[in-house]
Amino acid sequence: MRIVISEFMSLDGVVQAPGGPDEDTDGGFAHGGWSHPFFDPEVVGGAFDDATARAEALLFGRRTWRTMAAAWPGRAGDPFADRMNALPKYVVSRTLRDADLTWANTTRIPGDEAVARVRELREAEGGDLLVMGSATLARTLLGEGLADELRLMVMPVLLGGGKSLFPDDGVLRTLELVSTVTSTTGVNVCTYRPAAGR
Repeated sequence: MRIVISEFMSLDGVVQAPGGPDEDTDGGFAHGGWSHPFFDPEVVGGAFDDATARAEALLFGRRTWRTMAAAWPGRAGDPFADRMNALPKYVVSRTLRDADLTWANTTRIPGDEAVARVRELREAEGGDLLVMGSATLARTLLGEGLADELRLMVMPVLLGGGKSLFPDDGVLRTLELVSTVTSTTGVNVCTYRPAAGR
C-alpha cells in the first residue's frame, strides 16, 4: 500500500486544528478553524474527494480519529460520508480500547506497535493508505521514511506557531513536486513524493 499524507497547512507550516476552535488547543493554540475561509469546493474539496476515492483504507492518530468518528457516522446518505464510513480504518493509540471503537470498520493499532504495524500495512498488497490530520503520527511516518506521498493544502495565512507536520531531527529529505493546483481562495494544493536517489 502507498501511504499518502493529506494535510491543511498554513504558510508558516502549522497543521494544528484546521477544522474547529476546540479541535486541538494544546499549547494554548487559539486559532482553531483557521482553514475555513480558504476552503473551496472545487480545488480543496476536489483534492479530498480524489484522495478518498483512491484510498483503500484510512490511518489516524487518536485525536483525529475521535474528531472524525464524532462527525461522519451521522452524515449517512452523503456520498463522501458514505465512503468515509465504509472504508477500513486504523487508529494508532496508547489509550483507546477496542470497546471505544464505535466508528464502523475501525481497527486499533497499539501506540508502541505503530511503526512496525504501519510498515506491515505498507508492504501489503493494496491501494492508498490515507492519513488525514494526525500530525504526530504523520511526523513519525515521515521520520521513518514511510510516507510515499504528501498532499499539502497550503493556505495563505500565518498562524505564528502551533504543531508542525515535519520532523525536526536534522535529517535532509529531498522531495519532488509532482503537481500543484491553485484555488481562487489562494490555496496551493501541492503533491510531493520522495525524490528518487536522493
